Amino acid sequence: MNKTALVGKTYEELKTIVSELGMPAFTAKQLGEWIYKKRTFTIAEMTNISAKNRELLQEQYEVGRTLPVQAQASTDGTIKYLFKTEGGHFIEAVYIPEEDRATLCVSSQVGCKMGCVFCMTGKQGFIAQLTTGEIMNQIMSIPEAEKLTNIVFMGMGEPFDNTLAMLRSLDILTADYGYAWSPRRITVSSIGLIPGMKVFLEKTNCHLAISLHSPFTQDRLLLMPIEKTYPISKVLEELRKYDFSKQRRVSFEYILFDGINDTMRHAVELVKILKGIDCRVNLIRFHAIPGVDLKSSSPEKMTFFRDYLTSNGVTSTIRRSRGEDIFAACGMLSTLEKEKSESKN
Repeated sequence: MNKTALVGKTYEELKTIVSELGMPAFTAKQLGEWIYKKRTFTIAEMTNISAKNRELLQEQYEVGRTLPVQAQASTDGTIKYLFKTEGGHFIEAVYIPEEDRATLCVSSQVGCKMGCVFCMTGKQGFIAQLTTGEIMNQIMSIPEAEKLTNIVFMGMGEPFDNTLAMLRSLDILTADYGYAWSPRRITVSSIGLIPGMKVFLEKTNCHLAISLHSPFTQDRLLLMPIEKTYPISKVLEELRKYDFSKQRRVSFEYILFDGINDTMRHAVELVKILKGIDCRVNLIRFHAIPGVDLKSSSPEKMTFFRDYLTSNGVTSTIRRSRGEDIFAACGMLSTLEKEKSESKN
């Protein structure tokens, strides 16, 4: 019999489990502490739960943590981890150490439906949703788990296309029974699926990052098909309803493509459309991927773009590229593993 994983269960779900098994209500809190605070691998290790109740739990449940099946380390300290899901698919999480922080970039889906032309994960197409447990397992099961200071949902998949599982993982990360992290340590990145974005903004205080990539509808549509359904103008209209002037932040991701979205015309329009939104623009160098005829803007163009935005009231930074020697852009390693797996069948 396949056992149900406890990793990924919220406190309310843990209370339901212990109630159905006839255990004392406080056992739910004990389970939460063993799973999320002590990060145990087995129910047998939960020594303050009676032997009888541990046996009851083990009949139907397991902790459900799995270690990465592969790791690639960059010369700059970035490490990409490959995890195998319960369905036999592969996902990636990227560990990014810096002097004052250690960030993990986590995946929310296997593949992606969104079809952005510059994204390797998008080329896989959509394969499966990750469960809350599979999201949490990435965070809990890398060797550097104890060092993590920040989480970014910028890995494989679109978080707001898997909103429920993503929100449940945020609950575990920020609630007292779980990690009890400040929501300011977590950023969720989206291409702008408005329904999920609205739920996220109402129910959490985590930071938001929106993939923008062009201020012009036709340009953005060529790069990101989602522009047809949820145009960036509508996304910005929604964001103007919220206050980002205090601790919560909204930022915009902007990959600069040579001759595509890096002209003065684009810079001027970007300042115009972001006026009145307290935000930051992160300019990103494009990491080439197979089969995509796009090139990154030159360092000089990126510097000019940054300086123009900042001098016109839109704080802008050039994000340092990490892990390029291991193809840290999400989708590369899992695509290789997917192709290997398919060639064996």
